[in-house]
Amino acid sequence: MSEKVMPEIFRKTTAPVWMRTRALGIMFRIGETLLYFFALILIWHIAIRIFDVKSYVFPSPLDVGREFYNGISSGLYLQHFWVTMAAVLSGFAIGSLSGLLLGILITTFPIVERVLYPYIVALQTMPKVAIAPLMVVWFGFGIQSKIVLVAIACMFPILINTIAGIRASDSDRIALVRALSGSEWQILRYIRLPSALPYIFAGLNTGIVLSVISEIVGEFVGARMGIGVLILQANFSLNLARVFSLIAVLSITGILLSAALRFIERRVCFWSGKSTR
Repeated sequence: MSEKVMPEIFRKTTAPVWMRTRALGIMFRIGETLLYFFALILIWHIAIRIFDVKSYVFPSPLDVGREFYNGISSGLYLQHFWVTMAAVLSGFAIGSLSGLLLGILITTFPIVERVLYPYIVALQTMPKVAIAPLMVVWFGFGIQSKIVLVAIACMFPILINTIAGIRASDSDRIALVRALSGSEWQILRYIRLPSALPYIFAGLNTGIVLSVISEIVGEFVGARMGIGVLILQANFSLNLARVFSLIAVLSITGILLSAALRFIERRVCFWSGKSTR
């Protein structure tokens, strides 16, 4: 048998085994997660029955599931959900880009850090509940005020992680590029940014969660549509089953957004230790 045929045979025989092993591992993790979830729901249901808790105090999982189904099937949840998601994704995109650019400027030009960084920290220390009414006054009850609030909330973790990642770049690699007459732009493009990507994605994962929280806070303060508006309406009518179902919608949304970012991270930062198999 020739040497050219051998690698092809090995690829045909080993690749399906690896794929089957990985698929079984994924199925096992999904099954384990679902098992824990249904066990939690069962304990919740039994506790409600044993202690005879009223639905206006703490709803049963059956009532929450019924409200969840009715809200989805009627289209009410989806109508408000897309309004919330539009503000979350728009504000997250603006805040992420702003944090990334500011992080690059701060690490490249020390004067930018001395001038802007104290004000950025001061802005982040302000509670979002306190500045949300200002956003409504300045930008109105529409989606614009929510986008600004979300962008402010998610910008800081991405900024901090970008700075930490760029400053953690390998000094030996930077010295090598400079010895080869590389420019600062080439150092940033080929050394600093690739080294900072795992840090940046860590900031993005934090930022996407803060984006959802800030959007709901903004909708609580003033909005015409959105999941936060539905939660306020359900609270006023003491419909706690609907409140729990809407919280479940937000939780599922946060899990899916975080999972999407981790999926992108594994594809982009394939050299990172936590991104490898």
